[in-house]
Amino acid sequence: MRRRNFLGLGLTGGLAGLMGSTSALRASDSTKGRAKRVIIVFEQGGMSHMDTWDPKPETIAEHRSPYQPIDTNVPGIQLTSLMPNVARQADKLAIVRSMCHTINDHGAGAKYVLQGVKPGGAVEMPDLGAAISQRIGSNAKYLPPYVMIPGNGEMSGYAPTTGFLSPAWKAFRTQGRDLSQPGWKVADLGLIGGLDDRRFRNRRDLLSNLDVGLLTSGNPTDVTKSREMTGFFEHAFDMLSNPRTQTAFDLTQESTATREKYGMGHRGQCYLLARRLVESGVRVVALEVRENESPTTPGGFNMNWDHHDEIYTSGSCGTVRNKAGGEGRYGIGHWVMTGSTDRAFAALLADLHERGLLSETLVCFVTEFGRTPKLNKFQGRDHWSNAFSIAFAGAGVRGGQVIGKTDKDGGYVLDQPYTLDDYAATVIEFLGIDRETPTYTRENRPVFLVPEGRAIERLV
Repeated sequence: MRRRNFLGLGLTGGLAGLMGSTSALRASDSTKGRAKRVIIVFEQGGMSHMDTWDPKPETIAEHRSPYQPIDTNVPGIQLTSLMPNVARQADKLAIVRSMCHTINDHGAGAKYVLQGVKPGGAVEMPDLGAAISQRIGSNAKYLPPYVMIPGNGEMSGYAPTTGFLSPAWKAFRTQGRDLSQPGWKVADLGLIGGLDDRRFRNRRDLLSNLDVGLLTSGNPTDVTKSREMTGFFEHAFDMLSNPRTQTAFDLTQESTATREKYGMGHRGQCYLLARRLVESGVRVVALEVRENESPTTPGGFNMNWDHHDEIYTSGSCGTVRNKAGGEGRYGIGHWVMTGSTDRAFAALLADLHERGLLSETLVCFVTEFGRTPKLNKFQGRDHWSNAFSIAFAGAGVRGGQVIGKTDKDGGYVLDQPYTLDDYAATVIEFLGIDRETPTYTRENRPVFLVPEGRAIERLV
C-alpha cells in the first residue's frame, strides 16, 4: 500500500494537528496542578479596558467613556454598563487591571498572547497550547490535546505555530465561518467518500505489515521511527473511527435553552463548543472569534476590537479615514461587539460552574493590549500597551477580586504591573508544569518555557 493511498484515508490538513504525536499517548492523563484543562479566550484587536473591565468615570468628559460603572455581585467591584451579565459572575473572576508591555502591533501582539513569550527571541517558540500538549498530553486519546476555535486565521498576520516542536503538536482548527448555522460540522474528522468502516479497518491491517522491515533491520533509528509512526497512525485511526470524536464537536447535542444562554450567534456557539470540548477531555482550547457580517450588520466584515474610528457609534464604524483603520467593525456598544461577548463569557463561567467543571478548568480572558485613554480626532481609540486588563477564573482562582490598578484615565499602571509573560507563567504553573525542566529542540537544545514570566500573585 503506497503512502499516497494511506493519505487517502482522510489524513488531510488539520488532522495531523488533531493527532498530536506518540508522546501524547505516553503523557499523563492528569496534571499535578490545580488546573486539569485550560480555556484561553483571546478577544483579538485590543479591547478598550476603560469601556469594559476598568471603568474611569473621573477622566475628563472629552475623553470619558459614555458607558458608566455598574455594581457587580461583589461589593466594591464595578465594571461598565456594557458587561451586565459578566458583572453577575464577578465572584468567580480575578480581574487583573495592571497588564502592560511594549508591543503595539496586532500580529506581534497576537503572537505574544498565544505563545506567552515576548517575540524576538533566538528560538521560535510554540503556541502555549502546543507546549502544554507536548508536556502533559491529552485527557482523551480520541481527541486532540490542543484545539483552536474556529482557527480561521483572523489574528492579524499571526499563524499558530509549533515553533521548535514537531509539527504534530499544532493546533487542530475546527474552522467554520459561522458555527451557529444549521449543519455546521467540524472539518477533517470523517472518512473520505466511498470508504466504509470495513474497508478502513482492512487498510489499517495492511498498513501494520509495512513496519516489519524496519523492525527487523536492527538499526535503532529505524526501530524508533517505526514505533513513532505506529503510534501516530494508531492515534489517527482512533480519531477517525471513534464516534465520541464527532460527538464532542456536535453542537446539536446541546438543548436549545443552553445554546440560547450563550447567544445564538457565531461567538456564542464558539464559546459553547469550548465548554463541550473541555468536558470531553481536550486539554487546551483557544478561542479567537468575532461575529460575522450579516444582513443586519452590513459592512461588518472585520469585527474585532481595533476601534480606531467612531468607537461609540451605535452602528457601523464606517470608513472615516478612507480605509485607514476603522472599517469593517461596529461600535463597541453594539450587540455584535461587547453585547455578544458579555453574554457568551458569562454563560461559559456559569455553565462550567453548574457542571462542576470550573473547579478544575482555568479560564483566561485575554486581549493583546488596550486602547488609548484619549479619543483621537476620529473619535476612536488607538493601540495602547501601557495599560490593559485581563481576567482569570476557575481551578482555584480566588474570585471576587481586582489585582493592580491604573491611574484615573486608565493610561498607566500604578501598582502590581504584569506582562503577558506573567499571564503565560500563571497558566503553566496552574497546570503543574515545572518551568525549571527544559523542553528540547530537534537539535537537542534545551529551551525553558516562559523563562521571563512570574506567576501572578494573589490569584489563590
